[in-house]
Amino acid sequence: MKEKDHLFARYSRQIFIEEVGIEGQRKIMAAKVLVVGAGGLGSPVISYLAAAGVGHLGIADFDQVELHNLNRQTIHKESSVGELKVDSAEQFVKDLNSTIKLEKIAMKITKENVEEILKPYDIIIDGSDNFSTRYLINDTCVDQQKTLIYGSIFAFEGQVAVFNYKGSKDLRAIFPDAPAPDEVPNCDKNGVLGPLPGIVGSMMAMLALKVICDLPVETNQLTIIDTWGWRFTNISF
Repeated sequence: MKEKDHLFARYSRQIFIEEVGIEGQRKIMAAKVLVVGAGGLGSPVISYLAAAGVGHLGIADFDQVELHNLNRQTIHKESSVGELKVDSAEQFVKDLNSTIKLEKIAMKITKENVEEILKPYDIIIDGSDNFSTRYLINDTCVDQQKTLIYGSIFAFEGQVAVFNYKGSKDLRAIFPDAPAPDEVPNCDKNGVLGPLPGIVGSMMAMLALKVICDLPVETNQLTIIDTWGWRFTNISF
């Protein structure tokens, strides 16, 4: 099978969508997307963007795979425990879609390196698990005029938003300052059911693909996903 025919067959179910088409698939294959975090949120994001054919995928994470990750971080396996998450993620992407150009960034994002790390990418997807990194990424996206896809999770609740897209507002417009570290709940202390990051991360991947294909995206809006009461609430800011 010729390469062009192979690619069409692979992505045909996307191409058949009138609003995507061949032109949209070309945009997906030309896109450069950085996923910060290869954990609970990063796993579905990486999975669906690689499956969709995002041409250049960067993954930034400095952690190793641990056994307790496996209830929600579905790109990793039992045999990956002890490996760097970027190495485990690389193997997952290679097995799923060998056409993807993957860049591994096995380092913590800091004030000293954030500009250089984000610079090559068109879209940044924040699946980090701490507020200092979230605000650093947000502020750098504002400085570099890059679109930021934001997501967060806690227990039964998640949040998603698109920031800094076509002149829209950024994270600080709704959350002006980061909370103090001792005020922040986290999965290590409070836990999380695995499907929640799957839901939120899938929504983040969908938003990223819509941005890539220049499809309508709601901006200046935070979506709250409440899986306890099974409610989805949009808050404008």
